[in-house]
Amino acid sequence: MTFLKDLDWKPMALVPLLALAALPAVGSPSTWLTLTVAGLAMGMIVFIIASGLTLVFGLMDVLNFGHGVFIALGAFVATTVLASMGQYTVADSLWMNLMALLPAMLVAMLVAGALGLAFERLIIRPVYGMHLKQILITMGGMIIGEELIKVIWGPEQIPLPLPEALRGSLLLGDAAVAKYRLLAVGVGLVVFAAMVWTLNRTKVGLLIRAGVQDREMVESLGYRIRQLFVGVFVAGSALAGLGGVMWGLYQESVIPQMGHQVNVLIFIVIIIGGLGSTLGALIGALLVGLMANYTGFLVPKVALFSNIALMVAILLWRPQGVYPVTSR
Repeated sequence: MTFLKDLDWKPMALVPLLALAALPAVGSPSTWLTLTVAGLAMGMIVFIIASGLTLVFGLMDVLNFGHGVFIALGAFVATTVLASMGQYTVADSLWMNLMALLPAMLVAMLVAGALGLAFERLIIRPVYGMHLKQILITMGGMIIGEELIKVIWGPEQIPLPLPEALRGSLLLGDAAVAKYRLLAVGVGLVVFAAMVWTLNRTKVGLLIRAGVQDREMVESLGYRIRQLFVGVFVAGSALAGLGGVMWGLYQESVIPQMGHQVNVLIFIVIIIGGLGSTLGALIGALLVGLMANYTGFLVPKVALFSNIALMVAILLWRPQGVYPVTSR
């Protein structure tokens, strides 16, 4: 999980190379800039969503196919919180809008984290080390979670409009860049920096990584690895809740099945990244976001398959992903 030591910079060059390769095809520099910023924003949101699952799989070796329920739950909790703060969301003031968004994000993370704690105790704990059973039982957990969301919020689509000051676009020359997408890029960078710092610069991160390598040794020193791993799962669930809020605002609506729909993108990102690598997940998410926006503009009919083709191309180059976790 080392971030900068002996870092291979070739995979990082894929993001600017993909962007530059798309410029001649798009033609207009202003349109290209708009698509590029939109792709980076989408990639950052997907990274926030995928970062929780990357954390859980990379450190705990748990295949959680129920990750989508935390995404949907976070988004629906945000709709409730934002609906109760209408005076802040309709104000034409960025600070007032952020005063509504921040509590919505925090509450969504808390609720998703609490569900993650229950999910780990009731569903994940009995199947540690058994990947096939993890896939089956977590998919069942996601189905149950989606049905519970329908019971609480209903089965219909619920609008999740952007706060007033985050609507519209900023003009950069002739290019129009959506304000919310700039915010999404900023939030994604903060999440990435926080994860890298925690895992590489804190005692908790050191203990978690040491526990992955040699659990018995760490436990012999008096540390409870099981509790640390439960904390990792809760943190991953909370990040999924945050990602659900960001994705819901990106789509400006939420449905109970939204987590299930995003799961495909999440697993493409994790596979590209190297099955557990934080930096790899970031690179994979940015590539996925850019590819989706470029192909959606140039060849809409193949947009749905473009990211699968991207994954295949990268795996032909690096079969274990761009930054494979060496301990696996």
